[in-house]
Amino acid sequence: MKKTLLLTAFALACAAFTAHAADDVATLLKAADRYRTGADNLQVETQVTVFNRDGSTDKERRYTVFTQAEHKSLVLMRSPAEAGQKVLMLGDDFWLLLPGSQRPMRITPSQKLLGDASTGDIATMSWSEDYTGSLVGEEQCDGRPCLHLSLQAARKGLSYQRIELWIGKARREPLRAELYVQSDKLAKLASFEFDKPAAPTLVTTMVLADKLSSHKETRVRYLSRQAKQVPETWLNPMFLARNPALE
Repeated sequence: MKKTLLLTAFALACAAFTAHAADDVATLLKAADRYRTGADNLQVETQVTVFNRDGSTDKERRYTVFTQAEHKSLVLMRSPAEAGQKVLMLGDDFWLLLPGSQRPMRITPSQKLLGDASTGDIATMSWSEDYTGSLVGEEQCDGRPCLHLSLQAARKGLSYQRIELWIGKARREPLRAELYVQSDKLAKLASFEFDKPAAPTLVTTMVLADKLSSHKETRVRYLSRQAKQVPETWLNPMFLARNPALE
């Protein structure tokens, strides 16, 4: 009887510890997300530049990204080569809308917008909503203490099914990440640059290094952020197809 009670108490303690650890990871991810977003409903002016292996510029594009609550995002393509194109994300569903077409085209979050920046990289900015995970432990990142988190996708529709993420121990800012696709192959390495390196408040640039094919570098710069809640009609693919000009 005593042994049974001890085993039951141990099991309850382990369950409580596991739940507490999961809560801690969720808190860490929310803190890291604040450096990337800052609010639930945002308009983010974004510039994506692809660099060749020799450091020369390959391509550059501009996007207006509306990230909204409940896994909703709308991307407006601003460069002349893509003028009028839009990408809409509603949860795990992505649509590409082309000028002159009244039929939204279903796409996947892993399809490329430019270089190694996928639609998922541009349209989604929340680890805390999209991933669960565990704290691997404390490590050293460029001579300073950081926390290593191992994340698993909470939904199948995400670009990356696993992320190994390192954040600063003191301020919880994202430092670098390994991004793995569904086959568990390492697809990209991500690193982050900040507005104030000594006392960061916002990520200004996400740098993506391709590890599968091109081995080029793609820099996603967040030029500006402002609070913006878009009309609900903008989040309807058929409305977007019938109304090419939103502004």
